[in-house]
Amino acid sequence: MPATFSRYQIFVIALLAFLQFTIVLDFMILSPLGALLLDQLHITTQQFGLVVSAYAFSAGASGLLAAGFADRFDRKRMLLFFYTGFVLGTFLCAIANTYEFLLMARVVTGLFGGVIGSISFAIIADLFPMEVRGRVMGFVQTAFSASQVFGLPAGLYLSNLWGWHAPFMMIVVASAAVGILIFARLQPIDGHLKVATATTTNPFKHLFATVSQRRYLVAFGATMLLATGGFMLMPFGSAFTVHNMGIPLEQLPMIYVVTGACSIVAGPLVGRLADALGKYLVFCLGSALAIGVVVYYCQLGVTPLWLVILTNVFMFVAVSARMISASALTSAVPDLKDRGAFMAVNSSLQQLSGGVASSVAGLIVVQTAAGPLQRYDVLGYVVSVAMLITMGLMYFIHRAVMHKGGQSGFTPAAKAA
Repeated sequence: MPATFSRYQIFVIALLAFLQFTIVLDFMILSPLGALLLDQLHITTQQFGLVVSAYAFSAGASGLLAAGFADRFDRKRMLLFFYTGFVLGTFLCAIANTYEFLLMARVVTGLFGGVIGSISFAIIADLFPMEVRGRVMGFVQTAFSASQVFGLPAGLYLSNLWGWHAPFMMIVVASAAVGILIFARLQPIDGHLKVATATTTNPFKHLFATVSQRRYLVAFGATMLLATGGFMLMPFGSAFTVHNMGIPLEQLPMIYVVTGACSIVAGPLVGRLADALGKYLVFCLGSALAIGVVVYYCQLGVTPLWLVILTNVFMFVAVSARMISASALTSAVPDLKDRGAFMAVNSSLQQLSGGVASSVAGLIVVQTAAGPLQRYDVLGYVVSVAMLITMGLMYFIHRAVMHKGGQSGFTPAAKAA
């Protein structure tokens, strides 16, 4: 950690990273369990796509509902409230015994879990200046990689022992520990309350004022497209790897471990590059690499394990570069008084667009009677076009942030902490 970070800030980074780990794992665990769920619950690819998108749709709806209130309360209290609901929803997934029950449980989990990311990013923007925000995002977003290295293999191992319910119970236990740390150690984060206005204290006016600002709309549009790749490719990733690439189900943990380990190393390095070279430049480099790898990956047939691992490593490193740089750049867009609402709306739109993407992916991809998926290459082309459009939108965000002066939002309260 650089010397500019206090011990408390280091603690906050570690806490938010582990919190994100539980949130990401809760969503990602469905992908490697996809092959099991399709078989054991006797559901179609369309129904499985709906299970994935149910989380996203409910998360999007709750994000919009919470946006108007996001800047009216201490961010610690907001975080505790929604994280408690997330743990409850995950517990319901752990005891689900039918497709309908699981679908309902994912809706509950999404209602609470979908808001947590926006609160976390608002906390990061409150406590850390723009100059180091790439590094902070790089560490926090290693949660995606860590969930692969530690969470997914452990979840798959438990599912092989006790069934697909076990990974969700594992997440409940880990999340409970995080909740205790938030309650006991995280200090109040209320600097935004000191700049509250008549608009921000009225939740409906605050929401309308946030979504109607022209300079925020481009960021919202970019975020919606940014979610397309993950939500389209991930839900059917394990089924594609097993049935199309010919990789045995037992070897999936090895792919996740190696890919995740490389991404853990790459995340902080990408964050440093984003701070040193520029967030937008790193985003474009990551997008260019991602487009090439996605188009190649989605057309693969039976493939050796080493090549599957290598392709996944390049793809996840590219996606990490896009997400880390985009998150750092977008965090500089809102004013302090709008930060919570902006992040909530931004997260909500991301989840809603992800839900649409998952549903569309379920309609495009078809599983044959023999097992292999058809038209997966079409998803690759759709994702690539979305990435190209996002590069254009992110340019306007970059230009707006530079015009704004790259304001850090580093408040006196944050420095004191």
